[in-house]
Amino acid sequence: MTVPAEGSRGAAGVGYAAAAYLMWGLFPLYFHALAGVPAPEILAYRIVCSTLFVAALVTLKRRWADVLRQLRAPGTLPSLAASALFISANWLVYVWAVNAGRVLEASLGYFVNPLVSVVLGVVFLREPLTRAQRIAVILAALGVVALVVRAGTFPWVALALALTFGLYGLIRKRVRVDATAGLLGEVALLTPVAAIYLAALGAAHAGHLGASARVTIFLAASGVVTAIPLMLFALGVQRLRLSTIGLLQYVNPTVQFGIAVLVFREPFSAAHALTFGCIWLSLAIYSFEALALARRQAG
Repeated sequence: MTVPAEGSRGAAGVGYAAAAYLMWGLFPLYFHALAGVPAPEILAYRIVCSTLFVAALVTLKRRWADVLRQLRAPGTLPSLAASALFISANWLVYVWAVNAGRVLEASLGYFVNPLVSVVLGVVFLREPLTRAQRIAVILAALGVVALVVRAGTFPWVALALALTFGLYGLIRKRVRVDATAGLLGEVALLTPVAAIYLAALGAAHAGHLGASARVTIFLAASGVVTAIPLMLFALGVQRLRLSTIGLLQYVNPTVQFGIAVLVFREPFSAAHALTFGCIWLSLAIYSFEALALARRQAG
């Protein structure tokens, strides 16, 4: 089944969104280069450096008046505070998973994420489930149960990543801010706590900035690495149908899956094969249903 045609504007959108998802998919390689640095410290640098980078970008584009207008809208900052908590929890679990050798489970979380978002839509937005969506959700649940029963492990990393990112998306869906203003608001709200934490590490001589040239460069660049794919994604979303975005989002976990198995050589057991098989089948059903719905709406 092909993606519905969207013209030259859509072609550019596919390029932007695909680049964003590819960058996110390559994140395991980036954060693996920071192995030995505790996940909370990486998170703190990611927050502070993101704030500095986005603030500099807003200054260069002379967008402060527009950004502040968006952030001052009633209810915006409390909503961004909530979304900031979920995205920071997502970042923390993800970085920990990469450096704990659990990239395979992290990729499972982002495969499951679209289905978790469907369930959250039912619970919080009263969105009805189609028959195909119900089958997809049940298959995904069976896949998780199969991993618990056959491998004897509960995939808490995958579920934590899917749930925190799903809740983040649910909140951001209701906040009327663009990607730049939203990201700046979130990281700026988190920056005081992150800065205090980093100052405490420095006072105790326990920080890793300056430990080596590689570590220093990667920590300092974490803000750029965080912000650029989010901005590319925002440009893609503006030009594409949601059904197209729904298909492109699998680029991220697919690349992570390949890195986990082929580069990091994480074990892929029969239990994993059964679980991922159930998830992939459920996603195929979900995607075909989304494309069919998009065609009916367009026709």
